[in-house]
Formats: sequence, structure tokens, C-alpha cells
Amino acid sequence: MSNNTAENRQHRNPFLEPYGTPHDTVPFGDIRMEDFEEAFMEGIRRDNEQIEKTINNPEKPTFDNTIIDADEDKEGYYDLLSRVSTVFFNLLSAETNEEMDALAQKIQPILTQHANDVRLNKRLFERVRAVHRHHRRLTPEEKRLLDNSYDGFVRSGALLDEEGKEKLRSLTEEASMLSLQFSQNLLKENKAYCLHITDEEQLEGLPDTAREAAALAAKEQDKEGWVFTLDHPSFSPFMTYSARRDLRKEMYMARNTECTHDNTENNIEICKRIVNLRREIAQLLGYRTYAEYVLKNRMAGNARNVYRLLDDLITAYRPTALKEVAEIEKTAKRAEGKDFELQPWDFSYYSHKLQLKKFNLDSEMLRPYFELSRVIDGVFGLANRLYGITFKENKDIQVYHKDVKAYEVFDADGSFLAVFYADFHPRNGKQGGAWMTEYQGQWIDRKGENVRPHVSVVMNLTKPTDGKPALLTLGEVETFLHEFGHSLHGMFANTRFESLSGTNVWWDFVELPSQIMENFAVEKEFLRTFAFHYETGEPLPDELISRIVKSRNFMAAYACMRQVSFGLLDMAYYTQKEEFTDDIITFEKKAWEKAVVTPQLPDTCMTVQFSHIMAGGYAAGYYSYKWAEVLDADAFSMFRKNGIFDRKTAQSFRDNILSKGGTEHPMTLYKHFRGCAPTVDALLKRNGIRKESGKKKKHYS
Repeated sequence: MSNNTAENRQHRNPFLEPYGTPHDTVPFGDIRMEDFEEAFMEGIRRDNEQIEKTINNPEKPTFDNTIIDADEDKEGYYDLLSRVSTVFFNLLSAETNEEMDALAQKIQPILTQHANDVRLNKRLFERVRAVHRHHRRLTPEEKRLLDNSYDGFVRSGALLDEEGKEKLRSLTEEASMLSLQFSQNLLKENKAYCLHITDEEQLEGLPDTAREAAALAAKEQDKEGWVFTLDHPSFSPFMTYSARRDLRKEMYMARNTECTHDNTENNIEICKRIVNLRREIAQLLGYRTYAEYVLKNRMAGNARNVYRLLDDLITAYRPTALKEVAEIEKTAKRAEGKDFELQPWDFSYYSHKLQLKKFNLDSEMLRPYFELSRVIDGVFGLANRLYGITFKENKDIQVYHKDVKAYEVFDADGSFLAVFYADFHPRNGKQGGAWMTEYQGQWIDRKGENVRPHVSVVMNLTKPTDGKPALLTLGEVETFLHEFGHSLHGMFANTRFESLSGTNVWWDFVELPSQIMENFAVEKEFLRTFAFHYETGEPLPDELISRIVKSRNFMAAYACMRQVSFGLLDMAYYTQKEEFTDDIITFEKKAWEKAVVTPQLPDTCMTVQFSHIMAGGYAAGYYSYKWAEVLDADAFSMFRKNGIFDRKTAQSFRDNILSKGGTEHPMTLYKHFRGCAPTVDALLKRNGIRKESGKKKKHYS
């Protein structure tokens, strides 16, 4: 940031005027820290001005003058508050710093207060309610938008009396700040830890890729030797390959006790308060539990159906999961002696040993064939085979970090479809995990222009080292495919209203487009398109592909029980009817007990780092991953039947699901594609849990 006074005087806040960039993309390089706060406050002012204009309109409330923003007709219209919020909060997850964290703490309560001012504005709600009761003939999409608008006000407290509204304000503002604090604490705890090794003997068992990455991490921190962190590309290989049990234990405990320590980053009381705040909000709005409030607008419909799914999965998978764990224990005892007691930090290590024994396969064997640039070509090529779309990197599009690549995406007919950003590697200031987001949604304005989306996938994949390019594991390839599936949902959006486009669907439907893409990762026809050795150019051997396919269900039941346990924990918190006062760690272990198939340690805690349900959108909705897995297995059976690259099947998926957003009920969209409601049978068959039988199929509708 320049200190030049003349330059500062000439600087113009890029948020406050048209960007003037390729495809109106965000001019990241022109944004200064002070621009955010100025744009936030001006955006709120403009919002309030528009609301006053709407509620003071002397004309009778109509769909067009109340539900649709009249300013859409103005040349160069954009929603300033949405524009700056999108950029700021995306960067807060992908490229934050102390200044941004401080501004987030300052601006979050202001934004929450403003959102409450809008949703609790009595005069504005009266106009919306009038339109909801009496309106012109609407298209199905218009009716969906109207229903969502009305329901949004009601679910935000518009029907409460003044005392109730003030109570709701207080609760939502506190919940918003605590969710932000939760995330900031977790990021700080994650980045604060590293295992610094200077004795090479302590690297025993680790493959060259892990050693080289650790050496690079040490170099970046101006340290001698090797540095291992809690970021997945560092943590996972260490737990899988390190022969040093004491160091595996140290890494495991560091990861699984994050935010439980006696310091300012402790999240235990924050989690308790978040759970109670959400329960109070739900009960204030007339629901018994927060889960009841959330599930009203979900495919599952209610907690009973969620538990039905989770219990069905426990019944089907738990016996196999227990056998899988017993086999790991036998492997460990054969290696270490009959008195050896398997601990959680041993699980990945001996699981890997068993996988080698059964299939002669591990992730390091595959890395040389999954060089990142070729994986990118493979994923883009898959989209081309399925949908005819193409990607072209455009270096004139500004990015927020040198690791980020920006692409123009073109449809099969050559027309511009979207901007696609890809952010691949972990770094300081970046949250862990992987996600898809947008910098601009899709909509069709009243002049008929189809405003195309700018989507982004953010991941934490293995970094290149001084001696090698980025070589991925098969799991990382699956992660890329998963997030890319979300991006296709965004890029193919083709609806009139932005709030209904792309991934703006019910939470237990949003994972279908992502999870269906993971199926391709083990398909020989797909692997043949990009999996070539980064040095020799040789294709991934048929024999290795065969081992990949055979090992696909290795520990599948255990993995299912792990996901189910997270769903049970989530539901346990958000089906609370009374004040939650339990000890978090004790409660957690009891809540997921029937799905847990390995011993639990007394000091570890998932809740305090469970961002999905404490700071993300999955509170009372983590079951969505398994719900969507039922959908994706059922849906992919169509590709298996017709051919994995079948353009007709892909076009149907695009037309009926990817392009429709939230314009219709998710089950309606699914049935349009599949022809019937999904059953769990395809998932069980895929995981090798149950073959086809004569039993009556159980439909999830």
C-alpha cells in the first residue's frame, strides 16, 4: 500500500464505480484496505435509500415494484453492498490478514444490524405480504421468488411483536459475532502449530514428496530442517507414513485438540453459546428446536427423516465397519505384537499397511501420474467431453494471489459462459479445507441480458517443491472434481433471478452436483485422458488402474460411519429443546456413540473445530453429505447405464439440475432427470455393502 500523498489523493475506490475490467471481474490489485469499510457504509446507505423509496411508493404494491429491485433498469446497476461483501468475505477465508480480521470484527455487527433492519422493517414486510396475498399471474420462477421473499421475512421475525423483534436482533447479532470468532480462533490455532524436525532420522517412513514439502515449508519459515503443519497436504502424509509413533501422536493430538486449550482461541464456551443462541432464535420464531426451523426448507423435511437416513446407514454399514477396524487391529498386532493397543494416531499408518498388503497400492504410487497441470487438463477435458465447454486462461483478469489462476469459460457454441478462478495450495491466511464460491452470480436483467457468473474453487492441494511440480494424491483429485462439480452448478446457472441461480438451492441438494463428479475419479476411461507420468510421459498402467478400482471400497464402511457420526453430532446439538449446559467433550462422545467404531480419547474434541455446523451453513444439515451421496450414486447409475461420457445424459443433467438452480423443488428437478425418486440401493451396491436383491427398494422422497 502506497504512502504517496498525491497517489492517495488520486485513488478512487474501485467498488464505487464500474470496474472496467474483462467481464467486469474484481480488480483485486486496485483494492486498498480502506476501500472495504467505505464501500460497506456506502452500500448500507444505498440499501436504506432504496428501501425508503420502495416503502414510500404511493402505488399499490406489486411484484414488479416491491419484489424486484426497480433499479435493475438503470444502466450500470449493481448492488454495492453485495459486491463489497462478496469480495471481503471470500478473501477473509482465502487470503486474510490481521487488518482484515480486525475489520471483520468491526463490520460484522453493523452488517447484522442492517440485515435485521431490512427483515424487521414493518412497512416493507407489509408490502411484501400484500403482494404475496394478491398478485398478477406469475411464472413458476416468479412465484418461487415471491414465496422465498415472503418466507424469508417470516423466518427472520417479521411476524414478531416489537419486543420479540428486539430480542431477535440481540440474538442474531451475538450469534453472528460468535461464528466469526469461532472461525478466527480456529485459523489462528491451526497456523500456530508446526512440528519442526532437524534430525533426519525422525523422518523415517516418510516418502520423498512429504520430505520435500516439509523442507520447503521450513525454508519459507527461515528454519533449518523440515516443518510439518496441520494443513491436510502436510498432516495426512505424516499420519499415513511416519514410522515414529511418538511424532504421530504429537501431530494427532495437536490437530484434535485445537481450540480446547486454556488460551484466547478456546472455542468450547463459544460453541455452547452458539447452540443456545440458535435454539433461542428458533423458539422465538415458533419452532421447538433449531433443527425443526432449518429442516422446514430442506428435502429431508424434518428430524425424523434425517434420523431415518442415518439409522438406515448405521444398520447397513456398521457391521462391515467393525470388521474393517478389526482387520486394521490384526495388522498392527502382527507387526507390533499381540499386546499392542491400537490408538487413533496409529489408524492411518496401519490402514496404509493393510491396503498395501491387500491391493499393493498407496497414494504415493499414484502421485507421479497426477501432476497438477495434467489434472487440470483432465478435469477441464471431462467438462468438454460431457458438456462441450472449454477453458482459456486469461492473465489480464486480476487475481488476489499468485497461486490463483483465472480462466474464461466458453460454451459449446463458442459463447462466453463464465469466469472460473482456481486457488490450489495452502498458505498462511487461508482456511483449511476446500470450497466453491462466487464473486458474481448469474441472472437475466429486464433488458434480457444474461449476466454470467464468476465462480471460484479454493482448495489446499499439495504444493510444488523446488525439485518437483505439484503431484497430487487420488484423494486430492477427487477433491478437485468435487469442488469443480459445485462450480459447474454455478457456471451453468441460467435463471432470471440471482437469488435462485446456481448453488442457491436447499442445502441437502447442493452436494449432488459436486459428489456426482467424484465418481469419475476411478473410471478408466477418464484416467486414460490425463494420468501420465510427469517425467516419462507413460500412461497410468492398466494394472494400477485395476488396483484402484479393486481398492475403491477399502474402508468404505468406516468412512461412512465417520460421516454419519458427524451427522449425529450435528443433530444432537440442534434438536436441543432446553438450555444446553452439558460439558462439550462428554456430550460429543455420547452423541455419536452408536456410529463410532474406534475407541475415543477423553481430551480430543471435534465440536470446537467443526466449522460446518458452527460457522458455516450446515447447522442441522451435515447429514446433507450422506443424503446427497444417495442421490449421486443413484444419478450416476444413469451414466453407467448410458456411458460415462454420454452427452445426452450429461445434457439432461445440465438442463434439469445444473441450470435450474432453486427455481423448483429439488425432488421435482431430480425426478425430471432420473424419472423417479432416488433409492439407497445404488449407494449400497457401489460400496459393496449389498448386491442387487429382490427386496423392495426404499425411496427417499
